[in-house]
Amino acid sequence: MNVGLTNHKITQALERISKAVRVLLWEESKKYGISPIQIQILIFCLSHKLEMLKVSFLAKEFDLTKPTISDSVKVLIKKELLKKIPDMYDSRSYSIALTQKGRNIAKKTSYFTNSLVAAVGSIDNDLQGAFLKNLLHIIHKLNKDDVISIQRMCLTCYHYNNENNEHFCGLLNRELQNQELQIDCPEHKIPS
Repeated sequence: MNVGLTNHKITQALERISKAVRVLLWEESKKYGISPIQIQILIFCLSHKLEMLKVSFLAKEFDLTKPTISDSVKVLIKKELLKKIPDMYDSRSYSIALTQKGRNIAKKTSYFTNSLVAAVGSIDNDLQGAFLKNLLHIIHKLNKDDVISIQRMCLTCYHYNNENNEHFCGLLNRELQNQELQIDCPEHKIPS
């Protein structure tokens, strides 16, 4: 069996899934007259801490330039979906927060991947865990190769240990099953 050929097939399959996400996101953005990245910013604001809601952080999160994110944020502020929260210590800096209108749209649009979630849900539970573990390893490798920015997942966390091929979280002080691995952990800490 040609392993290289299998690698290419898996890569093609991941590209098809990525295409599905783009199509779903584009369809959702058309409903509200905003761009796909603006939808992603709203959804991100819905579930992340205020200190993460700065243009510079969002640029790193989405692997885009600060001007690109800044332009999107300006449009969202103008459409009254976001508001600025001034930084107490730096008058030039600010965070963003959802307005009520923005929160409503973020909640509605956060389900844009439901058909993909359902497709993944059709896979056996143990296979889902193995699939997640392998996807996290791919993401980790892409991060180490500087293709994508740091991801707030178990494999890149200070608290994570993988001795004897077992996942262990030092923060929770317990072993994790594959299904419990995090992709966007609010307690993620970058190793020093």
